[in-house]
Parts: sequence; structure tokens; C-alpha cells
Amino acid sequence: MHGGRHSGLAGAAAPCRARRRSIACTPAGGSAPERSPRGARSGACTGGIPWRPLPGFAQQPHRHLSGFTRPLARLIDQFERLPGIGPRTAQRLALHLLRQPEEQIRAFADALLAARSQVGECRTCFHLSAEAECEICRNPERRNGQICVVADSRDLLALERTREFAGRYHVLGGLISPMDGIGPELLQITPLLERLEHEGTSEVILALTPSVEGDTTSLYLARLLRPFAAVSRIAYGLPVGSELEYADAVTLARAFEGRRPVE
Repeated sequence: MHGGRHSGLAGAAAPCRARRRSIACTPAGGSAPERSPRGARSGACTGGIPWRPLPGFAQQPHRHLSGFTRPLARLIDQFERLPGIGPRTAQRLALHLLRQPEEQIRAFADALLAARSQVGECRTCFHLSAEAECEICRNPERRNGQICVVADSRDLLALERTREFAGRYHVLGGLISPMDGIGPELLQITPLLERLEHEGTSEVILALTPSVEGDTTSLYLARLLRPFAAVSRIAYGLPVGSELEYADAVTLARAFEGRRPVE
């Protein structure tokens, strides 16, 4: 008897639960909730509203900065376009400029425009220069028969900070990358060959990034330049102060390849 009474109560409670669930999930209009596509969240717990992805996933052409007036938002947006500048840093820079005197702001703007309009490439080594030839190419003490080949001016500046190289440079303007459609004809390789013929170069030092593109460019230049001068490449290996156990296999292999006798 007890079993029958319990089963009867359970059977009576089931329609009630189903009825409560239907009331809670049905919109005010009385229609049934829209069924969500498979794999998406159901609208059963949102009052029949189908689930949609959160806003912000799609790239918007213009991002509205809440709380900032339009001119300030434009300034922040321009700072964010710079490499290494995030939203917070861009806001700090923009707010800092607003607190500066107008004369300093004009000087800053004039410096940007002057650099953009006056800085070009050296006609000899293709380094950044405001004149026909850069300071390094004009310096007669740098003509020691060595040319260091780099991918761009940032690598040249990094090597200059070491104060170890006393020769001249040649900036390729990039690396050979077939995947990106960059072939040897798009780099400053022909002017490099002309320099070897006219400057009496004894050694070409390849200082290119140790990557697939850098290795490809180094191999191509080594085969091309050997008939004109000796070709070498800077050593790659463990950085100063590092631990062997944390070095990867490629770095260790390059360190073994670049070993030299102990003096």
C-alpha cells in the first residue's frame, strides 16, 4: 500500500515539476522557448532567449572608449597602434601629453613630421640616414675591408651598441621568405655585390637572425659571395649567465658548432 501511495505521489508531482519548468522557461507571450542549435547553450535558463556569443569577439572597425571624449579617444587609439603599447600605456601617454605646455606638444609633433619627411636610406648601405650617406659610411676609419650584413637597421643599432665591430654595414631590408613572397630580388643583394667589386672587401660577416628565414638567407648569400670575399657568420649559442639545463637542444647544438680553442 505504501509503495502504491508513494508511486502515486511521484506520478502527481512529475506533471507539477514539468508545469513549473514550462512556466519558468516560457516568455511572457506564452510561446515556447526557441530551441538553440546543437553545441550552443540553450535558452532554458534565460527565459527563452537564445544564447549568443559575448560581444567583442568580432573585430570592430572602430573601438569606442567609454568615458573619453572623442579627440582624446583618437589620440589613445593612435598610441595603441605603436608596437609594444597596450591600452593602459596608451592612456597614460595620452593623458601625460595633455598636461604638457602647448610649445612642447608642437615641438613633439614637429619632430615626428621632420623624422618622417627627412629620414631616408643611405645610398651605400641602406641604413637610416637624413643625408645621402650615413655617418658610418662617411667615416674613413670604418673602411677596414669588412662588411657586416644585417636584415634591418634595428640589428645594425644592436651591433653598434657592443662597440666590437669597426667595419661597415649593409642592410638587406629583410630576409628571404618564400612563404611571404619575399625572394632575393626584393632584397638589397645586387648593391652588395657591387660594393664587393668596388670597395676591395676582404670579409663579409653575416649577422642574421638564427631562424628558418635567416638560415636560408645566410646559405644563399654564402654561396653567392664566396667568389668575391671570405664569408663568415657570427656565432650562436648560450647567452652569458645562462644555465645549461634550461637551454634548448637547438641552442646547445649551435653552441657546440661554434666552439673555439681556449686561449
